[in-house]
Amino acid sequence: MSTPDPTSAMEQFAATFREEAADLLTDVETTLLALETSPDDPDLIARAFRALHTIKGSSAMFGFTDITTFAHALETTFDEVRKGNIAVTPALVSLALQGKDLIRSMLDGSGADTKEACAEVIHALREMDVAAQPPAPAAPRVSAPRPPDPPAVAKTYRVAFQPQADLLKDGTNPLGLWTELLELGSGEVVATTDQIPPLHDLVPDACYVAWDAVLTTQKDEAALRDVFLFVEDRGALTITLADDGESDTEDDKKLGQILIERGSIRPEQLQAALAAQPRLGTILTVGGTVAPDQVAAALAEQRVTRQARAERAAGAPVDAAASVRVAADKLDDLVDLVGELVIAQSRLTQVAASRDDLELVAIAEDVERLTADLRDNTLNLRMVPIGSTFNRFKRLVRDLSTELGKQIDLVTDGAETELDKTVIERLGDPLVHIIRNSCDHGIESPADREASGKPPTGTVRLAAYQSGPNVIIEIHDDGAGLDVEAIREKAIARGLMAADASLSEGELFQLVFLAGFSTAKSVSVVSGRGVGMDVVKRSIDALRGTVELKSKRGAGTTLRIKLPLTLAIIDGLLVSVGTGRYVLPMSLVEECVEISRAQVEEARGAHLVPVRGELVPYMRLREWFHEEGEQPLVEQIAIASTEGRRFGFAVDDVIGQHQTVIKTMGRMYGDTEGLAGATILGDGTVALIVDVAGVIRNAIPAGPPPS
Repeated sequence: MSTPDPTSAMEQFAATFREEAADLLTDVETTLLALETSPDDPDLIARAFRALHTIKGSSAMFGFTDITTFAHALETTFDEVRKGNIAVTPALVSLALQGKDLIRSMLDGSGADTKEACAEVIHALREMDVAAQPPAPAAPRVSAPRPPDPPAVAKTYRVAFQPQADLLKDGTNPLGLWTELLELGSGEVVATTDQIPPLHDLVPDACYVAWDAVLTTQKDEAALRDVFLFVEDRGALTITLADDGESDTEDDKKLGQILIERGSIRPEQLQAALAAQPRLGTILTVGGTVAPDQVAAALAEQRVTRQARAERAAGAPVDAAASVRVAADKLDDLVDLVGELVIAQSRLTQVAASRDDLELVAIAEDVERLTADLRDNTLNLRMVPIGSTFNRFKRLVRDLSTELGKQIDLVTDGAETELDKTVIERLGDPLVHIIRNSCDHGIESPADREASGKPPTGTVRLAAYQSGPNVIIEIHDDGAGLDVEAIREKAIARGLMAADASLSEGELFQLVFLAGFSTAKSVSVVSGRGVGMDVVKRSIDALRGTVELKSKRGAGTTLRIKLPLTLAIIDGLLVSVGTGRYVLPMSLVEECVEISRAQVEEARGAHLVPVRGELVPYMRLREWFHEEGEQPLVEQIAIASTEGRRFGFAVDDVIGQHQTVIKTMGRMYGDTEGLAGATILGDGTVALIVDVAGVIRNAIPAGPPPS
């Protein structure tokens, strides 16, 4: 039997620490930015202090001594803030944000030597601490005594931890956990040793001991769980409330009641034991109903709750949501397997429909229902709130405001809206470009805003909401808006349009997304080189989304992004063209209409079809993909809408709706215009997924294809 490598195990848990610490640092940044607008909020101050305290303690556990020392300095400062000795100011928030960035650099090793920068921050924090020291007391003044604050009440918790047997192999010392826990209040810890095997079966580096603790504290349950933050997934941790500190009764809980509440015995076992005369603990121990360690733990709880009731202090429990951290690649593998299951289910349905077997059809329907439920639940596992992306932009806007000398507020709405994690990850950079442009080009300086009758502080609003199978993200600023004439002049100068051409505002705004197009009169460190909006357009296109731009001079600019909820499995409209099968995303298809050969001839080569009094341009997928075969007498036209345009796709036949599992194309087909991927049908054949937006962009400028 091979011996586990302790070095690799330690590296694994250090990686886990980095992930957890990264989440804590994100929480620290969000809290600090909120503190800047609500400097007297005690909950925010306590939240920042607790996060820094957890980072300090956990980094010490895994040997990150530099982080421990630096986090301790930040924690000490916020402890003084918590006590009211230091006020929350923009300077303090800036220092703390700088410290948070330094800790992140130390975690991922992305920065150079940070010792000098850390020393500067620590020095500034100490100077702030010294400046906040109260002056020498003046002559005492006689005043009415301030009424004392109401006494805090403490609650009593049961904490049980059954670690995995390999807990000790990476150097983790469980005793340190219980020492830190007892620092939060008063209580007792009892070791449960009944699982220790005989000496000849004992593995020296295995952990056979479990622990039960009873703690009376003013902290909430979340603070208790923070102690076990980096080992909670390596054992069974339970935290329950033993005494809420609000009961008026003076009676102590009986031993049997405690054992039942702890799950050590059942009520009927207690009743059987009470029929005997000896003490309950002796009866249960001698009878083998419960281990001596469990009785000792229950007696410890009885003593602690009795003392807590005498001292009477309080705090409210916080229910912690049960969650499991899962690696992203495991979720990706699960979605891939579900996709293959969807394909197999489609094949089963097709086979069942071709045979006169009612039992097989019933089985196929059950499998289809279960597969649909499994698909939806699996995709939901990948959904994360977009607020995780929104939060990072608060820091961005704050820094840009200082850099540009402007006053800008970021307002967010719909942070709870969920998107596929892959979409979220790839959405960050495009939104950074948009927000930087809004702050630099959109929002005016305070003086210019006041001159035009606006408040000196500009607003960038970032909103998200779900609309059917899509998520809409809107970025609006109340700045100067786009200059249509400047865009027209720039387009003419670059040869993008004729001087006498007549383009609508919407068509002119689309020019902003061309590479190198910029109307900025000067280049700043923020923007103005024409690099950014073309990147935004390509990034959104890669996510199978659309982007629309609206603006009114003097009133601001709104950019609207429409994205699919997921990139893995979509609802598609399956169509046939010649011998090929194609899929159009259902989220873009509005309706289907028919057009006969006689109507085509009447149009005299103009690819226009009347739809509810409107002439909609269309093209034939047969011509785009060079499909051979005879054109049918009556064609079906799927009307799609994207980027504010309606466009039709003429096909031979509409087969129906299809659950489309998206398969990426090989590198050989990566540059093929009009393709967004492929899918496998139930009969094993391949259907190509049409890139609707790409086809429209390439078809409209080139004019209608020849008839």
